[in-house]
Amino acid sequence: MPDILKTIFFLIAVIDPLGSVPVYLEATKQFSVREKKKTAVKGTVIAAGVLLFFIIVGQVIMEAMTISLDAFQVSGGVILFLFALTMIFGEGKPEREKHSIKDYKHVIVFPIAIPSIASPGAIMAVVMMTDNNLYSIEQQAMTSVLVMVVLAITCLLLLAARFVQERIGEYGITVISKVMGLILASFAAQSMLSGLKGFFNL
Repeated sequence: MPDILKTIFFLIAVIDPLGSVPVYLEATKQFSVREKKKTAVKGTVIAAGVLLFFIIVGQVIMEAMTISLDAFQVSGGVILFLFALTMIFGEGKPEREKHSIKDYKHVIVFPIAIPSIASPGAIMAVVMMTDNNLYSIEQQAMTSVLVMVVLAITCLLLLAARFVQERIGEYGITVISKVMGLILASFAAQSMLSGLKGFFNL
């Protein structure tokens, strides 16, 4: 049970469901209520498909390129760490992705599904958390289920986006996003240390 809770908290940190709320509200501001609901569900489903694709194929790509586990842990940790720094010191996920919206007619894939929900950090994280060399098939299946649980939570938050923003406020969402960045940075640092430890046989 503690491992499941730890995984859920980490996935919430890396996917950052609350951070997607302002992006979703901005992207769907010209839509009717019905269109907004359809966009929330479709965006989440597309993000789920992207993350599941990398859970299944990410390991195959890594092994095809003969990348060692230690190298993958270090490189993955570096990428996640840099991603976490943008969450902590940058504009923040909501502002950065809101500014990227150019076409309000095609917002389901970009920026709602990618990169707001299925961000580069989330993709890298799920690949690392389902590594065949570290985790059993049962553990990988459980991680995949938990990814879907967090995505379901994300979808519910998007469907209740207006209510959430009124209660927490955009400033509150930005603060929470930065806290999630701190948690993600800690995981990234641990991954790098594990990779270096394995490489140098410490």
